[in-house]
Amino acid sequence: MTVRNALYAQSGGMTAVINASACGVIEAARLHPEVIGKVFAARHGTLGVLREELFDTGPIRRGELIGLRQTPGGAFGSCRFDLDDPADNPAQYDRLFAVLAAHDIGFVFLNGGNGSMQTALQVDREAAVRGYPLQVIGIPKTVDNDIVEADCCPGYGSAIKYLAASVREASIDMASMSSRRGRVFVVEVMGRNAGWLAAGCGLAADTADAPPHLIVLPEVAYDEGRFLAAVTDWVERIGWCTVVVAEGVRGTDGRPLAQAASDGKYVQLGGAGAVVSHRIQAALGFKVHCAVTDYLQRSARHLASATDDAQAWAVGAAAVGAAVAGQSGVTTAVERLSDAPYCWRVGTTPLASVANLERHLPAEFIRDDGLHVSDAFMRWARPLIAGESIPAFLDGLPRYWRHELGLEPAKLAPYSGLGRI
Repeated sequence: MTVRNALYAQSGGMTAVINASACGVIEAARLHPEVIGKVFAARHGTLGVLREELFDTGPIRRGELIGLRQTPGGAFGSCRFDLDDPADNPAQYDRLFAVLAAHDIGFVFLNGGNGSMQTALQVDREAAVRGYPLQVIGIPKTVDNDIVEADCCPGYGSAIKYLAASVREASIDMASMSSRRGRVFVVEVMGRNAGWLAAGCGLAADTADAPPHLIVLPEVAYDEGRFLAAVTDWVERIGWCTVVVAEGVRGTDGRPLAQAASDGKYVQLGGAGAVVSHRIQAALGFKVHCAVTDYLQRSARHLASATDDAQAWAVGAAAVGAAVAGQSGVTTAVERLSDAPYCWRVGTTPLASVANLERHLPAEFIRDDGLHVSDAFMRWARPLIAGESIPAFLDGLPRYWRHELGLEPAKLAPYSGLGRI
């Protein structure tokens, strides 16, 4: 059997457990030396492949893999870069496959979200067109939990564990300061078109009156009159109110409440929490505090879910298993077998069924008034935050791993096709 090298790449926004998937790939590949030789990691994802910037993960010792697994962010670097359509930019694919051939790469593992699954699909299809022997396997990753054909996505459980804990703790603080006029605490979380992260904050509520009191979701049009009436009701009842707002919330006209920036391709959302806060203050006169969780919600490795960490490792290892079994053009996916006890496994699904598709919060997970989550969501989500996967601490702070791997010597001429990217 021919031994060929593998390439692992991280893509898109990061999670607290994406490096656990990297460890799953590296550790599983080392169990199959009869099939897989070196495992390269691209520096900054697809851009690193085109630039021929590759790390050999071989020098990472077994003990170091524990540190890698417990480190947030992308250890090898990520990017937001979409490949062009092959018909529009064949030179881009000429370069990509020249790099793969130069390093004898026969396996590609792309760790990312639904956009990254589209990239994996494009590479898989183009390999078939060119007759290049290549097996392409996607590995799911996104705190947004919006990849279809899966029960949940690695990265999500840890993000909502951090968010729910933060909402609970900050709300206890808020309650202690609500002795006079009404107070409102607004938390803005990520969620472009899908409200999974905002919904996850609902796990903080352990009694009927516990925060968050209101959750504003992208799946439900923002009705200002109804929302302000609900805020007023909570303040009149208990003196304060905690509100969670997804960044992608849209008004009844279908437009986002706030948009931070746009470069023509990628629209950066942000500011919905500030908009909602301003309207509460202007209309109701309550004192409002607003917090934006931003990178904190996806990088909080110190409070990672043990379930999430295990699933992240498993989808990486299963990707290698799928490749060794001869599969290509698929992505690994977490499948739920039962709720109580919570049981799951990792299967595969075609990239074509996942690429560039978004999974929204289903109607049965949203409360009838549209301003909170249902009991069905709570039952579904609780197992995902179970257990703690705590990193090593040194001098009172988490100790995270930093690799010192050198780049592989380039075998091709520098690539100028990326311009100034």
